[in-house]
Amino acid sequence: MDVRLIRLGEVSAADIIALHSDPKVLRHMPLAGGTFDEAECKKWVESKESQWEGNGYGPWGILINGVFAGWGGLQLEMGDADLALVLFPEYWGYGRIVYRKIIDIAFEEMGLESVTALLPSSRVRASGMLRLGFQADGQVRISEFLFYRYRLWAPKRAAQQVAAADAKTAPRFRRR
Repeated sequence: MDVRLIRLGEVSAADIIALHSDPKVLRHMPLAGGTFDEAECKKWVESKESQWEGNGYGPWGILINGVFAGWGGLQLEMGDADLALVLFPEYWGYGRIVYRKIIDIAFEEMGLESVTALLPSSRVRASGMLRLGFQADGQVRISEFLFYRYRLWAPKRAAQQVAAADAKTAPRFRRR
């Protein structure tokens, strides 16, 4: 299986509109509302592409075996590099592979200390996030919608946190 990340500007508007019009996808995108036509798509792509200029990261178009499967990547959200991943339902089983590719880039190439992920309250099960190593990191509201925030620390940073926690809980011996 070939997974490629391309800039969103290289993806056809028709493909992005189809993704953003799929009812199963929209169920988990509470901020997506109204009509997502060609004009809206153009503005949306421009805003996502501007993330690259302003932050040095942004979302990509995702191709699986040469076919547009969705979009995902990092975008600035409340001061954090936030992981987003939106796939057509027929590609939901590939999420972990795409996630791994994005996370490897975030930590190994970009050198980020952590990334967050915001799950809408419609996502009632978050056990997958915990299995991937994310930790619960509170709740946030965007517009009127509630999201659960999870944080994943880079492996080096996570090891430092464990060592610091161990040092705080280790028994201390006094000399007499």
